[in-house]
Amino acid sequence: MVLRFRTHVRFSVKLYICNRSVFGNSFGLLTGRGFAFRRKQKVERQYRKLLKKGRKVHSQQDNQFTDTYPEHLKHLYLAEEEMLKKRRRAPGESVLSEEKLNKAVESVMTEGKFKKKTSNQKAKEEYEKIKAERARKREEAEKRKQQREAAQRLYKQKKMEAYKILSKKTKRGQPNLNLQMEFLLQKIQQNT
Repeated sequence: MVLRFRTHVRFSVKLYICNRSVFGNSFGLLTGRGFAFRRKQKVERQYRKLLKKGRKVHSQQDNQFTDTYPEHLKHLYLAEEEMLKKRRRAPGESVLSEEKLNKAVESVMTEGKFKKKTSNQKAKEEYEKIKAERARKREEAEKRKQQREAAQRLYKQKKMEAYKILSKKTKRGQPNLNLQMEFLLQKIQQNT
């Protein structure tokens, strides 16, 4: 079957389907095994690799105690070797290795999720940061406003008290110099 396009290029459908299957897009062979499956396999390989490295390290540590010990100290070295082996063995090691593998896969996958974020997640994080910053600034402004209002109230109250004292008059309408002198005396005592 040959198709013709506007550019007059001959196009073989069989060849197209054959080439498409080379790149892993054929639907018959690997259905349900997309990038998530490959990622899981990759994580499993990494976990097995770490286990293998751990075994090598433990075997080197085990070989550490097989050296020749002086006869008079041999019992001390052997006792310490047994204590280290007991410490390495955790009491809950009876869990199946498959469960361990699944837990490790999940933990590595969650770490990968935190490392690589989509643009939507980044935008959400930036929005949350901006929102938190605005809320913090709003709270600071509110605190400053309340402090300013409290200071103004106190200032007005003191001014009013001073005005009341200084504006008192005698029976004949003259300023009461006795109260004014007491007010000035209090003011001097407060400043010193």
